[in-house]
Amino acid sequence: MKKIIILLLLAVNSIFSSQAATPQEMRFHCANDTTKISELLRRGYESGIKDANQLVAQYGEWLMGTPYVAHTLEGDKEMLTINIDELDCTTFVETLYALTRTTLSGRYSWRDFAHNLEAIRYRGGNINGYASRLHYISDWIIENTYRGNIKEFTPELDGVQYMVKNVDFMSKNRDKYPALADDATFQKIKGTEIGYRNHRFPYFKVDFNSQKRMKKVVRTGDFVAIVTNIKGLDVQHMGVIVMKDDVPYLLNASSVGKKVQIEEIDLADYIRRNKTAVGVRIIRIVE
Repeated sequence: MKKIIILLLLAVNSIFSSQAATPQEMRFHCANDTTKISELLRRGYESGIKDANQLVAQYGEWLMGTPYVAHTLEGDKEMLTINIDELDCTTFVETLYALTRTTLSGRYSWRDFAHNLEAIRYRGGNINGYASRLHYISDWIIENTYRGNIKEFTPELDGVQYMVKNVDFMSKNRDKYPALADDATFQKIKGTEIGYRNHRFPYFKVDFNSQKRMKKVVRTGDFVAIVTNIKGLDVQHMGVIVMKDDVPYLLNASSVGKKVQIEEIDLADYIRRNKTAVGVRIIRIVE
């Protein structure tokens, strides 16, 4: 019996290893990254929290004050970038997902974190060049919903609307993305965009009155994607919902505040002040 258990464990470990990025495919911000991640995971594990949304909120609180830095994933070669010292809006959400998923699995190793980070960031959960990264949030949502990582709750909101849009900002603005100078990579991105021609997706217009209705569905710890009217782009920003007296606020890696913070104004006011924002999409980790 003991021999069978050992063989099963070896088989699971082999499967896990074959799916995860190798150390040669990882890029760390500094030598202490693995220690910091393991310490965060230890705190999360010892907190005893078993609810995904509560874990997201707790990890978000622990990461508050982390500097906002854009473009940390870019480089000469696509690698699994692990950086909890510098976050932008998307890497903040992905980091919270990976921390939470690892804790829910009863693990607290940075290697498990890396596996879960790769699983949320790349198509099929495996890194395979720049084009394998889920650049568009609509693609990110569909791909990770299909693989059982997340669920979108936007359609359940009272007053949900739908937008139809060509999602092709990257190919239409090739000069903004150095990696697209490579023709093969450019064609792969265009191939992804073909699947998002006349893409129909849900969104919810948030204003002073409508945000009161959100409390029936939305919870602290939900991920929120800010839908934009920018041509060719579906989502311009991401963050986490924090409910205060049944009113949603945004916890995010802010390019304005230059750090991870909770906005002082509520979500409706945040949307109102952003000229290119038209509404939100709500996503939750599947437990």
